[in-house]
Amino acid sequence: MTEETPGFDEHDENPDVPSGATPDDAAETAESSEKEGPAAPAGDAAKTAGLTAQLDQVRTALNERTGDLQRLQAEYQNYRRRVERDRVTVKEIATATLLTELLPVLDDIGRAREHGELVGGFKSVAESLETAAAKMGLQQFGKEGEPFDPTIHEALMHSYAPDVTETTCVAVLQPGYRIGERTIRPARVAVAEPQPGAAPAQKEEQQADEESGGPDAG
Repeated sequence: MTEETPGFDEHDENPDVPSGATPDDAAETAESSEKEGPAAPAGDAAKTAGLTAQLDQVRTALNERTGDLQRLQAEYQNYRRRVERDRVTVKEIATATLLTELLPVLDDIGRAREHGELVGGFKSVAESLETAAAKMGLQQFGKEGEPFDPTIHEALMHSYAPDVTETTCVAVLQPGYRIGERTIRPARVAVAEPQPGAAPAQKEEQQADEESGGPDAG
């Protein structure tokens, strides 16, 4: 006589199989469960989508803040360059203004030197002043014999001369001064132009010399 275990039924091995089902139905039910696998909770997909959207927003905000920072840095660099340029300009103007006020004194020193009056303690003071002005960038210009340039020369006297081929500074009445490329006073000069009719005569003489083989030919 076979003993039966109370409460145990062969259909309990697969609880998903309805009672009264055949063994084939139980096998199909088990196979379907294995294919489907564990079902993912519906809330995980929504949570992932939300995190992705937040990440995109953070990236967009970061790009905007980075662009703002780059623009701010560029504006600051431009501001620094403007301040430095303005500082240099103000310094040059102040220096030019100061040295312009000293030009009459330098003119007196120059005249005293020409007349041999620059002696003793006055000479030492004058040379110290000239040295200090040169350290500040003051440069003197204007020489006899150089071509006349209206951008740096001021003609106070005019004449004609047979020995010049172009308008020439024949005397410097007052030297000019500059600081770097900035002219703070033009050189005041006397100029001479070629004698009217002298140039054509010189040209004809030169052509005659060339035709004859030079002035020493023959």
